[in-house]
Amino acid sequence: MAPQILWIGLGNMGRGMVENLAQKGHLDKPLLIYNRTQKRADDLNAKIGGNKTEVVTSAVDGVKHADIIFTMLSNDAAVEENYDQIIASGSIKGKLFIDSSTIHPDTSERVGKKVTEAGAEFIASPVFGAPAAADAGQLIFVPAGPKTAIDKLRPYMVGVMGKAEVPLDDRPYGTASKLKLIGNTFIVNMVTQLGEGLTVSEKSGVGVEPLKQIVDALFGGVYSAYAGRMIQGTYWKMDEPLFSADNAIKDASHAQSIAKEAGVELGNVANGRSYLEEVKKEKGGAKGDIAGIYGAARMRAGLKYENDA
Repeated sequence: MAPQILWIGLGNMGRGMVENLAQKGHLDKPLLIYNRTQKRADDLNAKIGGNKTEVVTSAVDGVKHADIIFTMLSNDAAVEENYDQIIASGSIKGKLFIDSSTIHPDTSERVGKKVTEAGAEFIASPVFGAPAAADAGQLIFVPAGPKTAIDKLRPYMVGVMGKAEVPLDDRPYGTASKLKLIGNTFIVNMVTQLGEGLTVSEKSGVGVEPLKQIVDALFGGVYSAYAGRMIQGTYWKMDEPLFSADNAIKDASHAQSIAKEAGVELGNVANGRSYLEEVKKEKGGAKGDIAGIYGAARMRAGLKYENDA
């Protein structure tokens, strides 16, 4: 009999992951889902349909009925708060917890220690990919922790929620968090370069469309997607960010912390972070999108944040 699974946290990434897990995970009982804002869970439950999911109104109560618990939360404080509440609520012995949040490696280690000392298993398994990749089941998993625990996760990764795995079997939990944060610096740097490049193309008289064609021809993929969000003005028009300025600043800060400890300077990330602080000031950290770096670069060049001229 398949285990009872609970998913806690339905952000942009989590919703797509839940849908793929419910549809392709070969579960023999409904996937339990919980979100602090219940409407988001209710809406996703209605979308999936077919009794494949079931909304629970309390994370603590859901854990009591689950064998495997996925958590994907917005920041370190939310992760620690949720796990402290779960551990304090009663026995979790024999359960498997998989945290896919993007958090500092020290936080992963602390949470993992608390969970295992309470008699449960823990895996730190952040993922790489944009929300569209989560929807398509094309994420890349980087699980760290005991191999015996990761083997229990593997049936739900490649071919269900993801397309690939970078295994970190029997490595410290923080290793996965470090890899995720280092990888996210590439996103910050890419978005910064696109924002600056499009701005100088506009102000120098080249225009943004020719540069977009070069980006498409040379790089494509995520480069083209971000360039499109910038040129089309999606970065300032969207109601809900795909990658909030708050979370991007958090990731950049954590990456800088890891680098400092290793004796490395992340100069490009520092530049990107300074743009993100301007996005936060202009749009609000929870509402501003990382692609708003383009708007911040425009303002530094004497243009409006919005490209609606």
